[in-house]
Amino acid sequence: MSGPAADEAAIDLIGLGELLWDRLPSGDLPGGAPANVAYHAKMVGLDARVATRVGRDMLGDRLIEFLTGKGLQTDLVQRDLVHGTGTVDVTLNNGQASYVFKPDSAWDFLELTDGYRTAFRSARAIVFGTLAQREPTSRQTIQQLLRCVSPECLVTYDINLRPPFISREVLESSLALARLVKMNDDEALSLGKWFSAKIATIEDTARFVWDHSPADWVCITRGANGAALYARDGSTWSVPGIQTNVVDTVGAGDAFTASLVAGRLKNWSPEASLTFANRLGSLVASRAGAMPDITNEVSRMFDELNLR
Repeated sequence: MSGPAADEAAIDLIGLGELLWDRLPSGDLPGGAPANVAYHAKMVGLDARVATRVGRDMLGDRLIEFLTGKGLQTDLVQRDLVHGTGTVDVTLNNGQASYVFKPDSAWDFLELTDGYRTAFRSARAIVFGTLAQREPTSRQTIQQLLRCVSPECLVTYDINLRPPFISREVLESSLALARLVKMNDDEALSLGKWFSAKIATIEDTARFVWDHSPADWVCITRGANGAALYARDGSTWSVPGIQTNVVDTVGAGDAFTASLVAGRLKNWSPEASLTFANRLGSLVASRAGAMPDITNEVSRMFDELNLR
């Protein structure tokens, strides 16, 4: 099948990878890390889209309707006649989520198209992760697309590990394409296991990334302990944790990533970007699902932080 057409005008951010249904104990909600990032990037004022693939089925129709209803263009959403729309069973333990992903989902079969090449050459930022590369077809498409972006594009690798879909090969090839790398503290320390490297501290992780990636920036979130941002030139910024009444953590890290990238594109200071990202991640964790309607709260945050 042919891929979707894309406008030649510049796109601020493309979330590249999975779009699916999170099957939470409370019911089904739209999700998928790259889609979550695009949603929150749109909420903070970017032209954001998700490059993904869903089935030509009712679940896919509902996802398209959801994105359209939130003002997101769907020209980069492919439709699959053979494979169904992805779902993931989400289990919550004190608000912390664990996941079981449906195999052979439409997003595992993302196609490389001329429309995609055009869109990615125009993008100012791309956010991708590890999970969408679990199958060869999408892995090849994702990595080829990342090689056709402009030199100025902020290619952001949000590691976002989801066992058992982890391999050293994918980690290594993804790091090699990234200009900004983001992960949580558990993922940071686990890199040492995958690469047989000595990583005892968060700072060790930043140095490890710079040895394996062209990235200028490494961001590590630390849950209740806040987050830290490291620059290759040795500069470091950090923010403390925010006391949060956690409903679930689904999508909180993706909201953080969207805000951090938006801050870079909008030329906010590193401190402002990190502060805004930390607050938005905390806000999403206080709500059900990955894409809650928090438009009013985001507007207040802009005013409070003087980021208009």
